[in-house]
Amino acid sequence: MSEPDVLAAWRGEVRGWLASVLPRRSEQPSAAADYAVFQNITESAEHALLDRVREYRRQRYDAGYGAIALPVSLGGAGLSMRYVVAFTEEEQAFEPPQSTELISVTCGLVGPTIATFGTPEQRAKYARAFLRSDLLCCQLFSEPGAGSDLAAVATSAVFDDGGWLIEGQKVWSSGARFADYGLLLARTDREVAKQAGLTMFLIPMDAPGVEIRPIRQMSGASSFNEVFLSGVRIGDDMRVGPVGEGWKVANATLGFERTASGQGTRRKGGTFEDLLRLAARLGKSGDPVVRQQLADVYVRTQLRAATTERVARAAAAGAPPGPAASIGKLVASANLMRIAEVASGLLGARVAADTGEPDAFAWTEHVLGAPGYRLAGGTDEIQRNIIGERVLGLPREPRVDQPRPRKP
Repeated sequence: MSEPDVLAAWRGEVRGWLASVLPRRSEQPSAAADYAVFQNITESAEHALLDRVREYRRQRYDAGYGAIALPVSLGGAGLSMRYVVAFTEEEQAFEPPQSTELISVTCGLVGPTIATFGTPEQRAKYARAFLRSDLLCCQLFSEPGAGSDLAAVATSAVFDDGGWLIEGQKVWSSGARFADYGLLLARTDREVAKQAGLTMFLIPMDAPGVEIRPIRQMSGASSFNEVFLSGVRIGDDMRVGPVGEGWKVANATLGFERTASGQGTRRKGGTFEDLLRLAARLGKSGDPVVRQQLADVYVRTQLRAATTERVARAAAAGAPPGPAASIGKLVASANLMRIAEVASGLLGARVAADTGEPDAFAWTEHVLGAPGYRLAGGTDEIQRNIIGERVLGLPREPRVDQPRPRKP
């Protein structure tokens, strides 16, 4: 049987399994409008959502679709990225539970990382548990002084009495309040070039000295957190990879973001279809200026979809995403901002106060959340640097932190 025939047969199996566990996607919009770019729900609702998603993720993993591209020896299905793309396409016809960033990080990034770099004991204890979402793990990478420049992290881990003593602060950790563990990048050597002095750890989020503080966003949500680490002690058995090779592990972890199966996708904010319905409801869909605005959003939406498809197909062929991923991120954030502008123009003052009118004040969560997407997942400025330097061949931006030993 040829490769296309094998893939087609596999798609049929996937469709059959999805139909057995999920309802078909409805063409009708939900009665409850949700235009939030970042989730804004109560803690109890978050727990309930995580329970629903984890139930589906366990079913998916047990059926062999939880780690499609991960080698069999590491607990995956050992298939190519073509199968990951195929599964995602088939899943779009159904209604899986709305996912969260914590689920995506746990199953799509941390699980493969532990399976790849963990010791046999770590793999046995954690890898399957993360891939299946039995345990949840957040990322503890970014810091107040080291966001886009990840290699500049200052959180320290000092070897002491057979274990590690950790001091520092992390920020923008999605889902940290609900996580069992955190994948922590820390500095273990300040006498070498900054990338060479990092080590990766897995820390229990309920360990003494770990304090989690929610960050209240202007949209009202608290999906991000800052994490303070004061005298946190962990054993050397919680170190992931060799000492001094945290940069390598971190880059592999971020690489899994585009290649790992198991990442849940979540609707981010209002869409073109939502805008079109809003314009029609307000009787403005025939206005030539409004039609031009809607056409602009439609074109941007199609460009975003085409770029996403390009990156996915490149990954399926085994090629790195290259600058296309940065272009896609820029297009996505710009389109969210454009949708916010058009929705605000259509609604006027009705977007600023809840008068009880349906499909009006609900747009505030999009308007207030859209600017944050310009920072999440790599700032617009970083994406433009990548495009300018790697695509356009422009001179590299001046850097004052060229690799050199870092002193305390």
